Amino acid sequence: MSSSSSKALVFVTGNANKLREVKEILSEGGHPIEVDSQSLEIPEIQGTTQEVAIDKCRRAAELVGGPCITEDTALCYKALGGLPGPYIKQFMTELGHEGLNNLLVGFPTKAAEAVCTFAYSAGPGTEPIVFEGRTDGTIVPARGPKVFGWDAVFEPIGTGMTYAEMPSDEKNKISHRAKALAKLRAHLQSL
Repeated sequence: MSSSSSKALVFVTGNANKLREVKEILSEGGHPIEVDSQSLEIPEIQGTTQEVAIDKCRRAAELVGGPCITEDTALCYKALGGLPGPYIKQFMTELGHEGLNNLLVGFPTKAAEAVCTFAYSAGPGTEPIVFEGRTDGTIVPARGPKVFGWDAVFEPIGTGMTYAEMPSDEKNKISHRAKALAKLRAHLQSL
């Protein structure tokens, strides 16, 4: 997206932490991408992370009336066949950090994968394009500030720290969100 675009790219989110991370990541480097935000109530369908992201983005583009991105985050436990997956927000709300750990009691592995799926729409009536980032890790007892979703219980492999314990610039280099945004940035810069 060039700076001469008539409409700014709108990130549809009501999550201030996600908005902060997206702005930090997309403003880095030689070709920063400016993002505005809107908080819209968009019902989410049930399905895979990609199905959820595409549907949400399609609906958002109609409401925004222009280019937009939406984001869907999943936390997939290996022992549970990928669940809670895209339903992690509800699991986090109902169970909290301790409950997310308790889901794995009795299982031989605490392995998990953090998945971030961004969908981009050029505007109403255009088919959204999906950009996905994945980070392998382990579910651990909560460590660090408990202010951003499940960050306190997810420890990326080889780091020795949960996302919550990492300085934001360090997290923004290795996170599932950063990986998805790198793909989104490359696409936008090719337009």
